[in-house]
Amino acid sequence: MKKEKPTLAIYGIQDRGNFEHPLYVHDHNLALMHNGKVTHFLQQERISRRKRDNSLHIHLKEIMKQNKLLDGDYDLVFTDNVVGRTFLTSDGEARFEAPLNNRLSEGLEKGKCWWFGQEKEAHVLNHELAHIFSCLPFFGPFKENSLLVHFDGGASVSNFSAAHFFNGKLKWLEYHWDLKPMSTIYNANALVFAIIGAKLPEQNAVPGKFMGFAGFGNPRPEIEDWLIENNYFQNIWGKTSHFFRKAKSDFGIELKSFDQKNPFIQNVAASLQHIFIQQIINKLKTLAEKTKAENLYYTGGSALNIVANTKIIEQNIFKNVYIPPCTEDSGLALGAAAFAEWKKHGTVSKHGPYLNNWGIENYSENYSPETVLTVAKMLAENKFVGVCNGFGEAGPRALANRSILARANSKKIARELSINKKEREWYRPLAPVALEKNTRYFTEKNSIHPLSKYMLIDFAVLPQKQKELAGAVHADGTARFQTLFEKNQNPFLFDLLQILDEKFNVKALINTSFNTRNEPIVHTTEDALAAAKKMKLAGTVLNGKLHF
Repeated sequence: MKKEKPTLAIYGIQDRGNFEHPLYVHDHNLALMHNGKVTHFLQQERISRRKRDNSLHIHLKEIMKQNKLLDGDYDLVFTDNVVGRTFLTSDGEARFEAPLNNRLSEGLEKGKCWWFGQEKEAHVLNHELAHIFSCLPFFGPFKENSLLVHFDGGASVSNFSAAHFFNGKLKWLEYHWDLKPMSTIYNANALVFAIIGAKLPEQNAVPGKFMGFAGFGNPRPEIEDWLIENNYFQNIWGKTSHFFRKAKSDFGIELKSFDQKNPFIQNVAASLQHIFIQQIINKLKTLAEKTKAENLYYTGGSALNIVANTKIIEQNIFKNVYIPPCTEDSGLALGAAAFAEWKKHGTVSKHGPYLNNWGIENYSENYSPETVLTVAKMLAENKFVGVCNGFGEAGPRALANRSILARANSKKIARELSINKKEREWYRPLAPVALEKNTRYFTEKNSIHPLSKYMLIDFAVLPQKQKELAGAVHADGTARFQTLFEKNQNPFLFDLLQILDEKFNVKALINTSFNTRNEPIVHTTEDALAAAKKMKLAGTVLNGKLHF
C-alpha cells in the first residue's frame, strides 16, 4: 500500500440466500479515505431506500460510475463476514477472494482480485478489526494501553474479540463464541421474538425494540436463575406453549399469550437485559484486570445497548470509554479504510458523525437567524418539524441532521409522533436532545459523558424534572439524551436549542429519526420532502431553508 493513494474499503459480502430481507448479512457500506480523512461514505440503504440493504454487490458498478471511481487509483480493502470472505458482483466484473483463515490476523491479508477488467492488488480485513477500527475516524488513533473490544452476533471467526493496544502495537487477547448466548438474546432468541411479536424478516429491528420494552420491567434474581436454567428459552420456535407451562409450574402464573402489558412478561424482558449487562461487565472487568488497560474502545452491534453502555461507564473500570456512532455493521467500511490509512500514515483525523454524503457531496446548510426563530416558534406551538441539513449521520442514530423535532414536555405529542406518524410500537421511547447545561439541568450531573454526543448512553432524569420532559422519559425514569457540548457539533441545532431556551423556556426537544415505518432514514432533500408529506409535518428544514 502506498501513502499517496486513497483507500477504498467495501463491505459487500453476499447473504447466504436470496431473501427478500437482509438476514445473515446486512448494512452494506463503502468508504473512501485519503490522508487519514473520509472523503466519501455510503450506507447502501440510504440511496436504495431498502432498510439495512445488502445489495451492494448488485449495484457497485453503477454506484462507482456515479462518482467516477471505476478507473480510480486507490488501495482496495474488503471486509469479510461470518458467511465468507468472497466478494463477487452479480455481473462477475469484480471479484475478490481472500485466503481462508481460522485464526484472526492482526492486519491486512492479501487476496486475489479481478477489478472491472484488470487484476488488482487488494486486501481483506477481518470483521473484528473493521469493527474495532471504526473508532478511529471519530476519536483519532488509539490511546496507549487500551483494551479494544468487538461484541456482536457474529464476525469472521467470533462474536466476541478483545485486543490490547500497547507500545503502539495491537495484540489479540482472545476471540471466541463463548458469549454467543448473550448476543443471541437480541437477534435470534425464540422467547424474545415471541415477546416482541416479530417475524424473521424483522430480525434486525428486534434488538432496539426489545431494549425499549425491557425498560418497563424489573429484573428479578429468581427469574434470572430460571431463564439460565432453561437456556433462555432460546429454542422454543413454534412451541412457545412450553414457556407458558413452565411459567405456571414454576411461578404459578397463568399465561395464554405474550401480553406485553403483563408484569411477568415485562420482568422476564428486564431480567434478560440484566443478565446480558452482568455478563459483559464481568468480561470487561476480567480483561481490565489482566491487561491493566486504562481505556476501552467498544464496538459491534452489542455496543448499541444503551443501558449496558451506561452501566459499563458507571463501573469506572476504565478512565475513558469510546464507542463510535456507527458501532454496528454500518461502520465496517469506515473501519477497514481507517485501518489501512493508519498503517500508511500512522494517524487518522477526527471527524464528526455527519459523513453520509454519497451523491449529496454538494449539500451544506446555510440558515438565517429568522429561520431559526421561525422554527423555534413552530416547535413552541407543539408542531412537528423535519430537518435534512448537510450530510447524513454515520450509523443508525439520527443526530439532528436527519431528524424530526418536537416539544419534549408532552406524552400526547410523543404518542402522536411515535405511534401515529411513525407507526412505532407503544413501548418504544423517544429520545431528547439538549444543550449540555440543560442535560445537567434534567439530571443534576456535574459533567455529561461525551458519548452523549452520539446518543449512546442514558441518564436518570430527576423525578421533579420528569414532567418537563414527559415525552422523552422512558418508563424506568431514564432518557437517552443527545447532548450538544459546543456549537460546532451542529450549528443549526445549537442555535435552535439556545433560542428555545432563552425565548420560550424550552430546555429540550424530542429528536427522532426522519423516516417512516420500515424505511431507512432519509438521505436526500427529495426523500425528506416525501417523508414529511406522508407524515404531515408542519415544516421541513432543507439545508437551512424552511419549507412548508
